Parts: sequence; structure tokens; C-alpha cells
Amino acid sequence: MKFRWDKKYLYWGVTALLVVIGGIICYYLIFHNNSLKGHAANLIAITMPIIDGLILAYLMSPIVNFLEKKFLFPVKLILCEKFPGLSGKEKKLNKVIRFISILLTLVFVFYVLYGFFLFVIPQIAKSLQNIASQYTVYVTNLTKWVQTVLVANPEIEELISNLIETYSHDFESWFNETLMPQVNEILKTVSLSMIGVAKALWNLIIGLIISIYLLGNKERFLSQAKKIAYAFMDTRHANSLIETCRLVDKTFGGFISGKILDSAIIGVICFVCVSFMNMPYPMLISVIIGVTNIIPFFGPFIGAVPCALLVLMVNPLQCLYFVIFVLILQQFDGNVLGPKILGDSTGLSGFWVIFSITLFSGLMGVTGMILGVPLFAVFYALVKNKVNGNLKRKGMTSETEEYRNLSHVDPRTGNFIEKQPEYSKDPDKVTWNWKLKDWNAQTREEESDSSDSEENDSDKEN
Repeated sequence: MKFRWDKKYLYWGVTALLVVIGGIICYYLIFHNNSLKGHAANLIAITMPIIDGLILAYLMSPIVNFLEKKFLFPVKLILCEKFPGLSGKEKKLNKVIRFISILLTLVFVFYVLYGFFLFVIPQIAKSLQNIASQYTVYVTNLTKWVQTVLVANPEIEELISNLIETYSHDFESWFNETLMPQVNEILKTVSLSMIGVAKALWNLIIGLIISIYLLGNKERFLSQAKKIAYAFMDTRHANSLIETCRLVDKTFGGFISGKILDSAIIGVICFVCVSFMNMPYPMLISVIIGVTNIIPFFGPFIGAVPCALLVLMVNPLQCLYFVIFVLILQQFDGNVLGPKILGDSTGLSGFWVIFSITLFSGLMGVTGMILGVPLFAVFYALVKNKVNGNLKRKGMTSETEEYRNLSHVDPRTGNFIEKQPEYSKDPDKVTWNWKLKDWNAQTREEESDSSDSEENDSDKEN
């Protein structure tokens, strides 16, 4: 007797297996969470060179594409027209073009890094040394300025004195009982962090080599990924997955690259203006402002606070000018430069930007503050596309404004039924709530009664 294979039993078996696996995963997530975190951390540490390579390749890919499309491919077309024999060697020419584009990209990146370490790092180191050597002078100047302000404002002096008396004992207890016993741990952490920095640099070097291979064969890797998707998924789901990946790349990559460029421009503008205003430590201040500007919304304020304190120690009046300048600079960035570079790459309102930064900063720290907005923008775009697709299949509009005055949808006809307004449509008799409605109705009744009485009086006179 020949055995007949029934696919439904296979589906049942696979479903049961997935249920068992899901139950085991949930068990370990609930009762062995720390163990899973340790295994995940070890896995990330092992694969960190590959992760670095993927990140570097992703960041350098726009530069490679720009060089190929704007310069190298037009040169190839010109050469093919002048030398017809090159037309049959298109694959070799493409490989040569890719090699040249990667080489030029690496030269550009190394030149930028070389310029940064040659000009920026020495200036920052010099500024830090100057701050350390002049620290006592700055403290003396700041103390004199504070004393002058307090003498002119006795109310503020009394308030500050009360605060010092209240919290000085708490600060002394924290310093002696909490901070000092942990000095050894802090030194140990610093030494381990130095080892971690060296290891991170080594992983970065390996990652750079991996990124070169990824950039050289990125089309092949993408083709293999598409082939796998169509091999293990039906056509509709594979198309949806590929379209989702394109959306993620457009939203996430566009925001990250645009924000880096925007922050670099802001740093340069800050350096030029601060140098022109003859403020102290222009390079250090500009680097802090430019780096923290990568963090959306809160970044400018995070960078402005230490810079303002630094200027305050040197010259309190210049600190006021610096704060005004930072406010103007951030208005320029938020309303002019940022929209020009980023456009509407996130599609998020101000509320969702604050929400995403707050959420991801709590989950991932500083990294979450930087990546929170693009990650949430990807999630927001995916949900938006899903919602609009479902509405389209139901034959309903996806315009949000159409739902503003919606009361309900007729289930039989699908027509939108709007809410009945609570005020009169007559512009001369607008009533905004039921109390005003009753008041106006009562007024009209009194007017009609008075008019009727006047008519009766006139009739009697006649």
C-alpha cells in the first residue's frame, strides 16, 4: 500500500513545534532573563567586527553611490562612445568603477578624519589644558561676580545662604560616605574602559576591512537576500517585505546621513561665529555643539549648558551673548537648515519626536537619544502604510482630515456621517454651547413678546 502524504499534518506539526519553541522562549525570558542577557552580550561582543563593518558600509554607501552616478558612470559612457571596443567589457568596467569609487570614498573619509585629528583634537587638548591651568583664576572671577550680584540683591543672597545651610551637610555625607569609598571602583572602571577603547579600535579596523568587501559586492548580497525571500515566502509577502526594507532604508538612512551633515554644518557655523565674537575656546565649544546637535530636539540644549558654563567662568557677560547666539543658531537649524537637508524624512510631529526620545533614551541611553527618532519613524511609517492599506481595501479614504467631524460610518452604504454641530450656522447668531442656545432662545422670546405688546399698544391707540 502506497503512503499518501497529507500536507495538513505537516502544517499541524510545524504549528505545534512553533508553539513549543515559543513556550520555551517565554519561559527563559521570564525566569532566566539575566542569563539570556549575558548570552546576548557575548554574542554581540563576538560579532562586533561584523556589526561595525555593516554600519560603516551603510554609512559610506551613499558616498559610493554619489561618486558612481555623478562622475564615474558618465565618464564610462564617454569612454564607450570614443572606444567602441569597451562596450563588450561592461562587467570589468563596472568592477573598475566600483573599485575607484570605494577608493575615493576611503580617501575622503580618511582625509576628513586626518583633518579632524590634525586641527580639531590639538585645539581641544589645548583648550582643556588651558582650562585646567586657569581653573583657579576662573573660579576667582566667578566668585567675585557672584558676590557682586549677591550684594546688589540681598534677597537672592539670603535664599542661596539658606540653600547652602540646608544641603551642605547632605553633600558632605554623600562625599564622605558614598563617593570616596567608590574611588577604587571608579579607577578600576576607567582602566577597564581604556582596554575597551583599544578593543573597540581593533574591532573598528576589522570592520573597515569587512565594509570594503560589503561595498564591493553589495548588489550581489542584496540579490541573494531577495532570492531567499522569494524562495521561502509567497510572492505577495516577499514583495511586501522588500518594499518594507526599502521604506526602512529611506527613512532611517536618510535621517542619519542628513543629521550628520546638518550637525557638521552647524559645528562649522558655530566655530566661525564664536571666533568672530572673540569667545574663549571656540573649537571646544563648536565640537560640543556640533556633536550634541545629532540628538534631535534635546541635543542643542544638552550641548549649550556645559558650553555656557565654560564661557561663564571666563566672562559672565559673554555667557549671555553666547546663550542668545545659541538660541538664534538653533532657530536657524530648526527652521531653515534642517528642513532643507532632512526635509520630511521622519514624518513625525513634535509630540512623537519627544515621545520617541524619552522612550528610547530610557531603554538605550545616549544611543537611544540619537537613534530613537529614526527607529520610531520607521515604526510609524510601517503602521501608517498598514492602516492606509487596510482602509484602501475597504474603500475608505486615508486622509486624516476627513475623519475630523466623523460621527460614524454607515455599515450598509459606507457613507461618512458627520457630527451635528453644537452651534448655529447663522454667522449673526453664533451660539457655542447649550447654555448660550437657551440664553439666545430666551432673548428672542422676550423680544417677540415686547414686539407683540408694542403692536397691541399701537392698535389700542388707533
